[in-house]
Amino acid sequence: MADRKPKLEPEPETTPPSSSHQHQEAAVTAYAVLYPMLSENFERIAHYLEQTTAPTRLNPRNSVEELARVPHEFLSECFKRVVHELKLTIVLQTYGLPGELEVEVKDYTLYCGLMGTAFLLFKSSQVTGNVHDLFLCSQIVKTCDAASLYTRDVTFLCGRAGVCALGAVAAHYCGNSQLSGYYLTQFHKIVVPEDYPDDLKLGRAGLLWACLFLNKHIGQDIVPYRYTARLVDEIIKNGRALGTKEICPLMFELYGEKCWGASHGLAGIMHVLMDMKLKPDELEDVKGTLKYMIRNRLPSGNYPISEVDRNDEFVSWCHGAPGIAITLVKAAKVFGDKEFLDAAMQAAEVVWERGLHKRVGICHGISGNAYVFLSLYQHTRDVQYLDMARRFTCSVLDRAPKDIPRGEMHGGDQPYSLFEGIGGLAYLLLDMVDPTQSKFPAYEL
Repeated sequence: MADRKPKLEPEPETTPPSSSHQHQEAAVTAYAVLYPMLSENFERIAHYLEQTTAPTRLNPRNSVEELARVPHEFLSECFKRVVHELKLTIVLQTYGLPGELEVEVKDYTLYCGLMGTAFLLFKSSQVTGNVHDLFLCSQIVKTCDAASLYTRDVTFLCGRAGVCALGAVAAHYCGNSQLSGYYLTQFHKIVVPEDYPDDLKLGRAGLLWACLFLNKHIGQDIVPYRYTARLVDEIIKNGRALGTKEICPLMFELYGEKCWGASHGLAGIMHVLMDMKLKPDELEDVKGTLKYMIRNRLPSGNYPISEVDRNDEFVSWCHGAPGIAITLVKAAKVFGDKEFLDAAMQAAEVVWERGLHKRVGICHGISGNAYVFLSLYQHTRDVQYLDMARRFTCSVLDRAPKDIPRGEMHGGDQPYSLFEGIGGLAYLLLDMVDPTQSKFPAYEL
């Protein structure tokens, strides 16, 4: 697979790009910053190649192929440099300069709002050891705390749980036990409405992921089993009510639609459940549900949006093969069943052939699709998947600075955000520094 070039196939968007002049200007500004960074790094890589016995010479016009051949140790340093500049731009555009007047928070969420900037800074602190990023992360969370205090939304991606969980973890790493305790107290005050859905982005699975995040970073019992067990029981009960034991044991609805994807559907819910302590019959239901999805995938190898909508146009984390592939890799680890790994590899083929579309972000863009290969690389240690991830990463770096100003590539209405904009690209670059430790944000633990 890795010796073939990925196709630059257009990808229909889950939401149409904004036509507003203001958003277009913001996108152009966001990506214009990549010009000098890439130019400087091209020069550094070219100089490196000139000092080695390697026969190749870097030509920025053919950067994807040539960058993919640069030793990873050197390329990762270039990724760090690009991330540093991107990170500064994102902080300035979403939060402003530290010490300025308090910003007005229009969107506090991790998905497309200010919490996404905080989560990027947290990731940067983990990868680079930069304590200033960690303290700034904590400062931004404080701003989002007030903005989210009375929200009805509870998930990690789009609700109060994301603020409290990241706030507690960042304060914990800062050594501020009092502040961490405050956020943990706030977390346990979260109430899940009875009519709440079960998906990752907006529902119970998204709250469960926040529990897992807290237990991973602070301690396994910081959110006790009795708390998570209630949520798991509710999800399983709802899934069985809509499922069919002999066909698909678990099924869920969101706004009347039985979705399959990572963000709103089966893949995301199964992904979180596989990290929980499940009873044997519950584990079998998760396994059976994933096998149902494999049996009923589209003829192309892609996966449909929902039970009814079998549109084959979407190849993204939120809808289609990418998010489901990452869940299947996890299923291969949990169940040790070769069928799941084979299906994940087949889904990766779809992403390789059709995953270079016109968005740059994590949710429905090239940056998110690259994580399919990183996930498979971690599980199999097959270097072809690392090479594929490098090529996707280099492709987005190569294309974004040129295509955004021409309107041929975009980051949605939130060009600096984590899940739709260059925040996702920055996050991917941080994960490419050490691909063995990469984790899709707010999905893989």
